Formats: sequence, C-alpha cells, structure tokens
Amino acid sequence: MSKILIRGAKILGGEPRDVLIDGETIAEVGTGLDAAGATVVEAEGQILLPGLVDLHTHLREPGREDSETVLTGTKAAAVGGFTAVHAMANTFPVADTAGVVEQVWRLGKESGYCDVQPVGAVTVGLEGKQLAELGAMHDSAAGVKVFSDDGKCVDDAVIMRRALEYVKAFDGVVAQHAQEPRLTEGAQMNEGVVSAELGLGGWPAVAEESIIARDVLLAAHVGSRVHICHLSTAGSVEIVRWAKSKGWDVTAEVTPHHLLLTDELVRSYNPVYKVNPPLRTEADVQALREALADGTIDCVATDHAPHPHEDKDCEWAAAAMGMVGLETALSVVQQTMVETGLIDWAGVADRMSFRPAAIGRLEGHGRPVSAGEPANLTLVDPAYRGVVDPAGFASRSRNTPYEGRELPGRVTHTFLRGRATVVDGKLA
Repeated sequence: MSKILIRGAKILGGEPRDVLIDGETIAEVGTGLDAAGATVVEAEGQILLPGLVDLHTHLREPGREDSETVLTGTKAAAVGGFTAVHAMANTFPVADTAGVVEQVWRLGKESGYCDVQPVGAVTVGLEGKQLAELGAMHDSAAGVKVFSDDGKCVDDAVIMRRALEYVKAFDGVVAQHAQEPRLTEGAQMNEGVVSAELGLGGWPAVAEESIIARDVLLAAHVGSRVHICHLSTAGSVEIVRWAKSKGWDVTAEVTPHHLLLTDELVRSYNPVYKVNPPLRTEADVQALREALADGTIDCVATDHAPHPHEDKDCEWAAAAMGMVGLETALSVVQQTMVETGLIDWAGVADRMSFRPAAIGRLEGHGRPVSAGEPANLTLVDPAYRGVVDPAGFASRSRNTPYEGRELPGRVTHTFLRGRATVVDGKLA
C-alpha cells in the first residue's frame, strides 16, 4: 500500500502536525515530515480525529434492502467520518442467531467502506419472551459483544436480569431501548403542551425513565454492564448521573437529533420528525447537551434509521418512526456542542470515537492519533457551511430532518486502515 502524508492538520484541534500513514498504520507524527513517495493531503485549518464509531446504526439488511443495505449504509457512514458502526438486530430475519450475525459481519467485510460490528438480539425474534443465542453469537466469527432488542424494550425484569447475568461471563453489554410499553400505547409524540394542543397521543418521559431506573438497579445487583440507548429526557439524565455516582457500570448515548430538535417541530405534522424516542422539549435538549459535556452521557450515537419514501411520505399516524443520521451527525455535534463552547474537538473525539469503541469493546478503533496505531482517521473542515440536500446522500433513504437546513463542518477525508474511503468529501 502507498504512503499518505496528511500535512498541517490540527490533531484533536491542537497545534498543526503532519501525519504519515504507511500501509494500514500511522508511521509518524510530527512537523516537516518527509513527503518522498507519499500522496500528500494538504490539511491546513482542518481537524484530524480518530475514525468515528457509531454504537447504534440500522443497516436493514437482511430483509429491508428497500431502506438500506450494508453497502449503502457503510458508504453513508464513511461520508459521515465513521470507520466502524454497530448494526442493530431488528432485521428480517432478526439477528438472534450466530448465522444471521455472521451474515451481517461478512457483508460488512465485503463492503469495504467501514467496519461493521453486528449487535445481537437479546430475545428470540425481539419478542421479549426467551433469551436469544447470546453465547453462540459471541463465539461466532462476528464476536458479538453488544446485545439489544432496540426498537422494542426488554420490559420483562426477569428476562433483563438473565441477559445481564449471561453477558457478564464474556464482558458483554446489554443496550436497552427504554420504553415502558403500557405507558406508550398509541403514543405519537412527546407528552406535553404541544401534544395536548395537537391532540396527538402523548409519550410521557416517565415511560423512559422508569425502565432506566429499573435497569441500572438490575445491573448493579448483577454486577454487569448496561448501556442506555438514545437517552432523551432530563429525568433520564438525573437517573444515569445518580447511577454513576454509585460506581455502577452504566453508560448512555444521545442522538444528534435529540441535541438539536424539539417537539415544537411536530406542529408541522411532517412525519420526518416522527422518531422513537420522540423529540422532547427545549429543557430536555439543554439537559442532554450539558450531560454530554460533563460526561454523564458517554457518547453520541446516530440511531441511523432509514425508511423508503412511502413509509414517510404519508399521514403522521401511519408514518414509520426514525431518521437517517450518519452523514449529518458530526455537523450537528459541531453546531450544538463545539460552537456553543460545551466541548472542544478533543471532546468530540472522546464522545464519538474513544468512548463508543470502549463501550463496544471494539478493537482497532477509538485509538489515539499516534505512531504505531491503526490508520483509522477522519479529517474535518470546520469552517465549511452547507445546506443539507438529501438528494446527494450515499444512504439509500432520504428521511432526514435537516433538509434545507444549513449545518457547519464537512468530512473531507476518511481513512480505513490507511485506505482513503472518502476524498474531498466524496466516496473514493
């Protein structure tokens, strides 16, 4: 493989440095490095980050290739600066056996745009009644370490306890979709002033918070790891903060859209804003930003949820829940967290690479930008401003809530083990 010299990039927002990539590895970091025999990437004014890692991506394959495939989803990931994604289990068939997770893993290997780490289902068919083949999925070629019934809550406390006990044996983690089903029957949006005015069924914050409270207690009782998916309320933040103060092994993620958008947007009745968990209030948004800044929330995860046009371009009640997010995540984090002064670029690297890789026990990713490390890297132009146009997305789906909105920043280059997957903002 050829050498690549990234010249003058600000590593994690620090002083400009040159980074020499030789094959799959970072060979040298310094100033005035010799460019002989290397392809030079001029990166003055740009930020160099470790490749981003997403703990929560829906790639839809197998079964819903009309929404997304592993190939199109990993292309979208690369454009967004991601070098690794965790593929959620709610496929058709469900990823609840070693065979299905290995299929997804091999498709990721074939795509070549980013690493794909399958997430195994907690229960058979996501039905919440019987534990899936957790051990077999872990022992498979895919080496599954994260398990989730995302899209559905593991609401049976006994099943949740058994799952936590089981994964403890191999340092796995259960990632919970916190939604008490009885409290959200018929819910269409966040329960509050806006839902009352619109006459839409409300989704109360307590439906999320009550499950989180139960599960952090279960994790403490078992001595196992639990991860909270797409945390969305100020009350949930306080529960996680309390659990961490006890020293319990609890982690949590927040989505980019919950850092920026509020339930006021639902007044348009545009189904692009219909998502699970729902968009919350401005007070919740501020609490989530502060919690991400102070480390109560560990990481940003996209919850990239592609849907075909017909599943979103319909009346609100019939529309599918979810938003695409891989290609806009870093820009939203720059706007909501960096440009507001809540975190710096080193903080972005921590919340979008180091911590998610550590939670997923993902090898080769979330590593420092230093000599001897795998060359999984993301180069960002923070001065760029552009209007979001989903027509240009690499994803197969277009259900973005940011269409027509100006967002800052652009990924100019993504490197996966030294190979450029994105060059000058376009797929290589």
